[in-house]
Amino acid sequence: MFKALLKKLEEATVSVLPVTAIVLLLNFLPNSVFPVHFNWTETIVFICSAVALILGMALFNLGADIAMTPMGEQIGSGLSKSGKFKTLLLVCLVMGVLITIAEPDLTVLAGQVGEVIVGGGTTLIIAIAMGVGLFLTLSILKVVFRISLSRMLTFFYMLLFALVTLVMVQGNDSFLPLAFDSGGVTTGPITVPFIMALGIGVSTTLGDKKDHESSFGFIALCSIGPILAVMLLGIFSKNPGVPSTDIYAMKDVSHLPMELLLKLKDVAIALGPIVISFFVLQAIFMRSTKRKVKQIIFGVVYTLVGLLIFLTAVEFGFKPIGYKMGLQLAEGHPAIMIAVAFVLGFTVVLAEPAIHVLNKQVENVTGGAVSKRSMLIALSIGVGVAIGLSVIRVWLGFSVLWYLVPGYFISLGLSFFVPKMYTAIAFDSGGVASGPLTSTFILPFLVGLCVTMQGTGGILDFAFGLVAMVAMTPLITIQILGFRSVVAKRVKEKIAMKRILDKDDEQIINFM
Repeated sequence: MFKALLKKLEEATVSVLPVTAIVLLLNFLPNSVFPVHFNWTETIVFICSAVALILGMALFNLGADIAMTPMGEQIGSGLSKSGKFKTLLLVCLVMGVLITIAEPDLTVLAGQVGEVIVGGGTTLIIAIAMGVGLFLTLSILKVVFRISLSRMLTFFYMLLFALVTLVMVQGNDSFLPLAFDSGGVTTGPITVPFIMALGIGVSTTLGDKKDHESSFGFIALCSIGPILAVMLLGIFSKNPGVPSTDIYAMKDVSHLPMELLLKLKDVAIALGPIVISFFVLQAIFMRSTKRKVKQIIFGVVYTLVGLLIFLTAVEFGFKPIGYKMGLQLAEGHPAIMIAVAFVLGFTVVLAEPAIHVLNKQVENVTGGAVSKRSMLIALSIGVGVAIGLSVIRVWLGFSVLWYLVPGYFISLGLSFFVPKMYTAIAFDSGGVASGPLTSTFILPFLVGLCVTMQGTGGILDFAFGLVAMVAMTPLITIQILGFRSVVAKRVKEKIAMKRILDKDDEQIINFM
């Protein structure tokens, strides 16, 4: 266990250091070029938060490996083997709701926009959780009835854009960026390991053994449900107000003990229903060995402590620094803003805990055909481009739909020309790429830019939508990987056939 923790610490250090180095470098570079400056207190708090973030990520990733992933896989395979199909669907619906409520990314988003929604953040969380639960159930039906993922995605995205039109007709345009962001924040460090493992467990038992694509697509479909849910919320709600920027203020370090207690309470309440549900199902349907149960208990403790440290570090260091950096950088040249945004996006995806869970499972399921390295490069480029484009949108002040509509049409179009495996992985990766640091560091950074360039009235229209952009661009970049593999395979086949024909021509004897 100690060796595993050391390995996770090494991975977390490599992930967090680039982002930390960029922020500190901008702080110490000449203000005439990069107008970013933090006082010594802010700098020290940020460095300490980075160290805590590394520890939190390491503990969380270790907990995900030995608890959340096995829990999801055992529930999926155990209920599938029991033959009780209706029970499987009901459990997936309930577990989908519970794990979404426990997702820290969603809590962060609800805290930023809760005051502008009728019913507050609780209404938003419940609506999104119901969307995830429903679409997790639809994902099970996809596996059982061998439904094409491309067709399901095309149908539901067409439905989604029909609702977009209805929301725009009603004049509630400000709900659109928030709705698309909701699809990204629900697939975070708790949700991804559990849902992906659940999908593998179900597809291994009920799916086509020769079809590796059936193991993926769960995250992709579960990202659609929240968008549709918030769209419906927007249809039946009044136009939202203006979010407050007070939540981005630097916290007093003396409040750390109280903040830790509050976070501990939130994380424990969030994880509690999932753990209790698992052990109830364990007693009724699965009956795993005592050794596995003990391992999962230890894993849950690691997950709880890791998330506690992770979220506290983000709250004290990364969220306020991201916001202040955006406020200051907006005073510089737009080209510098865009360049910094791309570099931040390229590196910040490395610090997302769920990315490493996804990449590992992709490499295992594909037998190394899709390596962790190629996945990471594709995701990094995609997220970098997404954040760069988002800065351009804040600068010029236009709707996020100018990006999302053509982007999703390109993504859905590519899905009919690339191997199904790449489509499923791409749409899963889109949800996973928009993890905790996106909503708690990059989004505050963009809010800061927006406050300086468009005023507080433009936050909901121009700053939000960032998570949706981060979730969309990997759909294109990873499917391009698949398209490249198809082209490379065909070129190799043509070269091989040409060699065979040329060799055969040498053997032809002309008797005339």
